Amino acid sequence: MVSCKARRRTCSNTAVASLLLGAAIALHAPPAAAQSAPAVKLGVVTFLSGPAAGPFGIPSRNAAELMIEAINKGEVPAPYNSKGLAGAEIEAAFVDEAGPVTKVVQDFRDLVERRGVTAVLGYVSSGSCLGIAPVAEELKKLTIFFDCGTPRIFEDASYHYVFRPSATATIDSVGAARYLLAEFPKLKSYAGINQNYAWGQDSWGDFDNTMKVLKPGLAVTTVQFPKLFAGQYSAEISALLANKADLIHSSFYDGDLESFILQAAPRGLFTDSKVVFTTGETIMYRFGAKLPDGVILGARGPYGPFAHPGPLNDWFRKAFSDRYATPPTYPAYQMANSLLGLKAAYEKAAQAKPAPPDQEAVISAFEHLKFAGIGTNVDMALGKGHQGITDSAYGMYKFDTKTGQPTLTNVVHYAAACVNPPDGVKSAEWIKNGMPDAKCK
Repeated sequence: MVSCKARRRTCSNTAVASLLLGAAIALHAPPAAAQSAPAVKLGVVTFLSGPAAGPFGIPSRNAAELMIEAINKGEVPAPYNSKGLAGAEIEAAFVDEAGPVTKVVQDFRDLVERRGVTAVLGYVSSGSCLGIAPVAEELKKLTIFFDCGTPRIFEDASYHYVFRPSATATIDSVGAARYLLAEFPKLKSYAGINQNYAWGQDSWGDFDNTMKVLKPGLAVTTVQFPKLFAGQYSAEISALLANKADLIHSSFYDGDLESFILQAAPRGLFTDSKVVFTTGETIMYRFGAKLPDGVILGARGPYGPFAHPGPLNDWFRKAFSDRYATPPTYPAYQMANSLLGLKAAYEKAAQAKPAPPDQEAVISAFEHLKFAGIGTNVDMALGKGHQGITDSAYGMYKFDTKTGQPTLTNVVHYAAACVNPPDGVKSAEWIKNGMPDAKCK
């Protein structure tokens, strides 16, 4: 059950319906291509072990298995109901992302050089993506990042072979700041606890600077950067309690998020301060009543309980829940939408050249692509057409004791143009300059 504030929520399905109709014809490959297309060998990389596996890796792997099977059979709702990628069946090879970046890069090289994959789809960790991107260019292999959030990928470099349909962490930070200041206009102070690497640093930096732009003069009481996967946060919780703030920001994910909640709740941290978890939607079904009411949650876009309704979302949510006995969370949505983006690019390329499209044709078709995703539209608008943007959403957690189900209240959606910078402008610079040209109404 989700309640919305109509004055700020952009829940219309008109754009989705229009896009679906416009794409329907383009997504049917010619019969000749369907008969002769060789299999697309796809390396799929996500966490299959370690602390990030439960909340991120396993849901995304499950989504990949579900979607690949459905795409191969032509069972995804229109406009994706043709079989395969321009008629080509997907053959998936799953690889565990767990381990240091050097190991992740070596696994990528193995997929490309030894196993001969057609493309690689993967990566949860921002560290993984920062390590993989230049190697993908070196090996000239089409690579799609489905989850990692750091905006540095396409803001610090330009890539030909790398794409990311999922929005960056900028929408997490900007959306959170807009939501919190609207919901709690009397805020006087805030603090942060984020993982000490690219993802956590970027998340806090963007959030802190957005708050300073939108409401100058708020006090920052303390900023904590524990080691990634530290697991124990007694000292940081003590610092947050001692330096009490009205609000605490955290981009924690995986086991760090779970451990922090379990350690902080008994010490009263959620009673003393409002807390926002920018990726917290991943935990709401896993924690249930253990997640304190009133916590503010995000999902890197309109995914899971934030998703806009429609045939694609209705099908995906039911198919995933029936198969895995739990609703899909946002990593599953991001994986599914990345596969739909790849399919849309293949079909578009096949229309331009009525034969199995080669890698360059697919890359050309993927650039600046706009496609209907599950729960949202995706526009490859940034990074010279290689980085997707979507809208953003936030809400407050409440566990319904009568139904035994987690719910969200006070849900607000923010349009993509409200929470993403223009192409060619770095997120940090856009935020510090006051987010010019942001369209929030």
